[in-house]
Amino acid sequence: MDLSFLKTLYQHPGPYASVYADLTRTTEDASKAVELRWRALRADLEAQNAPHDTLRAIEQTIDEEMLDRRSGTMVIFAANGEVVHSERFPGAPRTPRATLAPLPDVLPYLAERGERFPHMVAVVDRRGGAIECVTADGRHRHIDVEGDEDYPIRKTKAGDWNQSRFQRSSENVWMHNAKKVAHEIDRVADSCGAEAIVIAGDTRARTFVLEEVSEHVLEHTVESDKNTTLDDPDLDAELRRVLNLKATERIMTVAERFDRELANGQRAVAGLPATTEAVRQGRVETLLLDEDPDPAARLWIGPDPAQIATTADELRDEFGVADPREERADAALVRAVAATDGELVVLPSNGAAPNLHVGAVLRYTA
Repeated sequence: MDLSFLKTLYQHPGPYASVYADLTRTTEDASKAVELRWRALRADLEAQNAPHDTLRAIEQTIDEEMLDRRSGTMVIFAANGEVVHSERFPGAPRTPRATLAPLPDVLPYLAERGERFPHMVAVVDRRGGAIECVTADGRHRHIDVEGDEDYPIRKTKAGDWNQSRFQRSSENVWMHNAKKVAHEIDRVADSCGAEAIVIAGDTRARTFVLEEVSEHVLEHTVESDKNTTLDDPDLDAELRRVLNLKATERIMTVAERFDRELANGQRAVAGLPATTEAVRQGRVETLLLDEDPDPAARLWIGPDPAQIATTADELRDEFGVADPREERADAALVRAVAATDGELVVLPSNGAAPNLHVGAVLRYTA
């Protein structure tokens, strides 16, 4: 997971309020239940002495969500009287919580957000097609492709005196339009860097298009037999399935590389002390964290992301940090890795490496 989008979040001086609010609406008295759940989280922040202006900024965001009667999880990070980042997710949070700390509590958010792969969906027919591309940073782009020829689209009925001529003409029109759609799919896939592609629509048109797209596109394409539109929920579910498989494949690939490098004593480290040292030295290519880290695991940090250590004395004596702050280990590690353009893989607790809580694949050996 690319963490570069977090850099602007860390530009604000702390403390940070991190809120995972359950705004789901599943009962008749949903509005009252949502309000009560938010009041409990607000009380938690007040008990932690959250600044009043920061509380007001969070409450304003929550009030707007409740006024719009949106249902789901609202994740909010706020500091110095303003909401610096927020995002909605469907469903309830696994653990609703509100915390105040020197750094934002981002790991549950990143685990829910997941790997964001640039992807594309195309629905084709014999006249052209519709393409939706989503970049890695979430920008959407819609393209409609109209065939240059649209007559004759349908073949004639059996027995017509000119049946053969019109059938051949129809095939030629379909193929001509398919080539135009395929060319546009290649172009858009390249421009948005699509790593997952779903092509759906009319069976014959889909076949022609798949014969014309580039080999690079075919390598990333899953064909769907749904003759539908881009906004069909079933097609969206198919896309989600493809993206989930892509994310699982990514986790497995990194975990296997980690195991191999660690066994060879090369570019991998495991455990909090070794990982912390590698992060401080800027050697981490990919940080691996369990999605349920030990909340008791702590590190000490300074103002600079690279100022990170297992003890306060280490920061004082070796790095001259006058006022070290204690922080959750996962929050400190994520900030440091984001600052050095490293990546993150969040490991499911029952997934590829169930006994690994923290580790890293390294750019180079020490």
